[in-house]
Amino acid sequence: MTDKAFQDCYPDEFAHCYGCGRLNEEGLQIKSYWDGEESVCHYTPRPFHTGGFPGYCYGGLICSLIDCHSAATAAAARLRADGFSLGEKPLSRFVSASLKVDFLKPTPMGTPLELRSKILEIKDRKIIVSTTLAADGELRARGEEILVQLPESNRS
Repeated sequence: MTDKAFQDCYPDEFAHCYGCGRLNEEGLQIKSYWDGEESVCHYTPRPFHTGGFPGYCYGGLICSLIDCHSAATAAAARLRADGFSLGEKPLSRFVSASLKVDFLKPTPMGTPLELRSKILEIKDRKIIVSTTLAADGELRARGEEILVQLPESNRS
């Protein structure tokens, strides 16, 4: 696993996202890394991330984690596909076109969550990512997301 987080390679103008923005002090500030051909992110929910059922995570948190980890994975995959390593140039920003999440089991509070993503398809500006979320070694949710690269003209 590399020690440079994908989110740390976003230009400052793209570093304010609630889920992954390193410049958003109130956000989740998730960090994603390459682990071979997969990406990995670990996140421990805070007590206020509880859902409607005591002791378990809010489903919106799970969706946010999958969304932001998948988007960062798409950006890092695009960079890699273009022949660059993390840190050689800023990451492009990808936005969600479609996100489907299946909740397989309740996700407990107070335990680290592990997200793992695989690239299913890279085509021009579109990347499809498959992501799993596990807790206590058990699969809790699965997502598939279509992400689209913002055109360079939208960067300012």
